[in-house]
Amino acid sequence: MKKTFSILSIFILLIFSNLIVNSCGSREDTVSCFPTNPINVTLNLNLPAYYALNNVNGWIYVNEQQSGTRGLIVVRTASGFKAYDRNAPHICPDSNTTLEVKDNIAILCPKDNTKWILSTGQPEAGAKTSLPPKTYLYSYNENTKILNIYF
Repeated sequence: MKKTFSILSIFILLIFSNLIVNSCGSREDTVSCFPTNPINVTLNLNLPAYYALNNVNGWIYVNEQQSGTRGLIVVRTASGFKAYDRNAPHICPDSNTTLEVKDNIAILCPKDNTKWILSTGQPEAGAKTSLPPKTYLYSYNENTKILNIYF
């Protein structure tokens, strides 16, 4: 009886420790279950698919290889570019947490309707999080109009 009890106790302890490790706690800039995939995208803004990025407030979705698990939202701002991950930063990914652009001015999480300002990434009033969308580094060559996004 004692042996069965101790085996059962160990089994239960393992299950609960696994749940705690895989739970959706917070990190500094995203929830802990946020996927980390390599980001390495090169966009030639001379190509028609990327023309929108030649104008301030122009944006596109990027769904190329090495653009994260769900792609990127890239927007031209007055001071450069913003490259946002399309995974919601505040909740664990599921089928309804892919960020999308709404009315050309906001980023929306369809799961809980949290919104961010497209040009800055700041949460709008009433947002269910203070976390902005995950952003990535970029370099831009004005002469060749080549935009590199990386992580």
